Amino acid sequence: MNHEIEQILQQISEYLPDSRIVQAVIIVIAAVLLSRLVSLLIDTTLKRLAGRTRSDLDDKMIAFVQNPLAKTIVLVGLALAVANLGLDDKVVFVMVKLLLTIMVIVWAFPLAGLLKSLFGAASSTREHFGAIQPTTLPLFNNVGKILVWALAVFVVIVVWDLDATSWLASAGVVGLAVGFAAKDTLSNLIAGVFIMADAQYKIDDLIILDSGERGQVTHIGLRSTRLLTRDDIEITVPNAVMGQAKITNETGGPKPQRRLRVPVGVAYGSDIDRVREILLRVALDEKLISNSPEAQVRFRAFGASSLDFELLCWISDPLLKGRAIDMLLCSIDREFRIHRVEIPFPQQDVYIKQLPPPVT
Repeated sequence: MNHEIEQILQQISEYLPDSRIVQAVIIVIAAVLLSRLVSLLIDTTLKRLAGRTRSDLDDKMIAFVQNPLAKTIVLVGLALAVANLGLDDKVVFVMVKLLLTIMVIVWAFPLAGLLKSLFGAASSTREHFGAIQPTTLPLFNNVGKILVWALAVFVVIVVWDLDATSWLASAGVVGLAVGFAAKDTLSNLIAGVFIMADAQYKIDDLIILDSGERGQVTHIGLRSTRLLTRDDIEITVPNAVMGQAKITNETGGPKPQRRLRVPVGVAYGSDIDRVREILLRVALDEKLISNSPEAQVRFRAFGASSLDFELLCWISDPLLKGRAIDMLLCSIDREFRIHRVEIPFPQQDVYIKQLPPPVT
């Protein structure tokens, strides 16, 4: 009887799978259930807490962690299941390394997306991150993506126990060659980042370069800055030149107003008080001149042939400088003619001491 029972159990065991396979299947199922449980906990706790905040950055960070974490749990379960099958060591080595490589790729994609979200959030707060602006955002996104994938490749090399020294040496040589080939482009890119970080000027600012160019900033790119002159001529200046140039920003300062200095000369013997009154009235009546701060007149010097005055007044926008000076000068000339205030001009008297003898 016992012998027959033993035969029956032996026949049943032949039809049943190996216990290692069963254990591997159980490990995989447990890993899948654990990943689902972790995802459920994140949905019910962390996401609800993040939904109460005003910023969506924490939501993106939770989404970044949730999916890769769930996949990592499943991949770890697969690795444990493969190790529990009792296969050949070489097969187990290849399978585990392959699963680790997949795990690195699983984390690399969302990490690049997270950096993109962080750079996007930083570009909206320029007071804290001056270098990261909407114009420089693509540069930072690309650099972050390159760094993430370079780190991922390095981790994969380490996982497979490869010699990383030769790879790093090759990458260094390639980077050095690219740097020498594109040194001007790189210098312009770096200068463009620092220009945006320092905020020397911004779009619509009226600037003057030390080389004499004067124009309104229409574009600040990664490689160059564009100026639009008063003649509607666009000038493109490399950022490397802008970074080393002395720049006068006429629109800079706490206020957009600009002070005008209009020199005026009158003849000796003119009534100083009347001249001062005329100049102040002209500035007060001119529509382009701001009433605050008030206009002022300064008696500067006794010139060679004139009494030198200077009219100091303010305009609301530096772009109005040429038009305002033109209208002020026309009004001053008109008022001087009405009140008979003489505007001197240089003149010379020639005295002939002796005439030459007449020719016979």
